[in-house]
Amino acid sequence: MLKFWIWLSELRGLQNQTRLALLHHFGSPEAVFYADREEILLTDGMTPEQAARLDDHDLAGAQKILGRCEELGISLLTIQDAAYPRRLLNIYDPPCLLYVRGRLPAFDEEAAVAVVGTRSCTPYGVACAEKLGYGIARCGGLVVSGLAAGIDSAALRGALRSDGRAVAVLGNGLDVVYPRENQYLYEDVAAAGCLISEYPPGTRPVGSHFPRRNRILSGLSVAALVVEAPERSGALITAAAALEQGRDVFAVPGPIDAPASVGCNQLIRDGAGLVSDAWDILREYEGRFPEKLCAPGQTAPRPQVTGYQTEKAEPARPVKPLVDPAARGLTDDQTALLRAMDEDVPMLVDDLIEQTGIPARRVLSALTLLEIEELVTQHSGKRYTRAVTLRE
Repeated sequence: MLKFWIWLSELRGLQNQTRLALLHHFGSPEAVFYADREEILLTDGMTPEQAARLDDHDLAGAQKILGRCEELGISLLTIQDAAYPRRLLNIYDPPCLLYVRGRLPAFDEEAAVAVVGTRSCTPYGVACAEKLGYGIARCGGLVVSGLAAGIDSAALRGALRSDGRAVAVLGNGLDVVYPRENQYLYEDVAAAGCLISEYPPGTRPVGSHFPRRNRILSGLSVAALVVEAPERSGALITAAAALEQGRDVFAVPGPIDAPASVGCNQLIRDGAGLVSDAWDILREYEGRFPEKLCAPGQTAPRPQVTGYQTEKAEPARPVKPLVDPAARGLTDDQTALLRAMDEDVPMLVDDLIEQTGIPARRVLSALTLLEIEELVTQHSGKRYTRAVTLRE
């Protein structure tokens, strides 16, 4: 029942990782609610202090939040629901519970791009954000942003102007408008897409919420785009989270003497993709979402090859080298990833994480080493194939 999900999510003094460990151990928040102290202490990483927090069985607050959600038309999405995005599920620290207002997209089927940047932006930054938000939506992508003042709001306005969908992830309750001047933008985004938060209605915007929110922004997306960011900016936190999650990072270049562009220029120097228009990003995912994306000037995505064309003989392919994992001194993680991969069909990092059960950080580290050893091939959109044949 949803009241138990709210109860577990709102218990003070518990880290999200503790909640995830409890769900893994007990299977449901209701089972956690009725568990005794001795059994709770068997949960991985559980301390007596944390276990004591679970003695609070007052459901009044949860019932109040549930009633408020019904009044506002807010739906609740738990980590165990089928509609919970697999992309988000596979990050290191996925939220146990999300509050949603509007229509939740099927994120795993979308070329979603997290567009972020500074609140203290320049006219150049605003113009770029609106142009890129418009272009991403126009070409079939999905703009995800934070609804903060500045770059976030400009990107969402651009997406809405193209009659596209948009998603905003908030660091406060969905009934709290922040900043206040974004009231109409809130309503427009909810109508054209959805608003998402891991915080219940009534939660005020607190500084510590926004870095936490950033992991959801990047976790829902295939890439993160930083439009304008000074040397120290929350947008760079989103970029760091995206890299940690195995997402691609792009940035808009700015004048070398512009303080608002220092962060973006550094990202590009360190390997982020340079962006001057939306297709600079989306072309990387055209093969992954052929029925969604279309280049500027095209009226529709290119059709899939069907019928007799699919039966044409393929040219002979070279035989891949035979590799014995033990003889090469490969780790268990590297061997498991190689065995999970296909030689022909590129696989997403998220799919490899799910198939092997290896944590995201270890998967990314192992893939990097395998690529250096030329045992795997990386394709656009962070997809991988095995470059060798394994000896059984």
